[in-house]
Amino acid sequence: MNIAFFLLPKQEVVTVTVDATLRQTLERMEFHRYTAVPIIDDEGGYVGTVTEGDLLWFMKSRQELNFDQTNKISLSEVPLRLNNRSVRIDANMNDLISLAKAQNFVPVVDDMNRFIGIVRRSEIIDYCEKLIFEQGETADAALGRRSAFHSGEI
Repeated sequence: MNIAFFLLPKQEVVTVTVDATLRQTLERMEFHRYTAVPIIDDEGGYVGTVTEGDLLWFMKSRQELNFDQTNKISLSEVPLRLNNRSVRIDANMNDLISLAKAQNFVPVVDDMNRFIGIVRRSEIIDYCEKLIFEQGETADAALGRRSAFHSGEI
């Protein structure tokens, strides 16, 4: 299955840039009610994903930092605890499934590592659910035929 079918294009994805401030990032995440957003560089490349936890742990480690000062801190100063990996647009569904276990979304890049969108974990789960349901129907139908055969109906 082509993952482009599941792609939420970058125009519809909330992102932050590497030169955003800590305050801008916090406010953007709060406004959109997201717990994680992709970070994009000046050339449109995927840099990583910043999470609420990254921001909170950073602020906790800087106890002298108050919210009014967060506009002076660059997002590039915030260490990212997780390495949310991206996939290329030509990746297969198995690649997405393995990453979605640990990531809310999987960033998708082109062959030059430019960010082109995300695939949400919920889309991947829906796809897997559909496959399981279809396989279950096929198995149920096969069992039904086998039962009919054994009971002498066929």
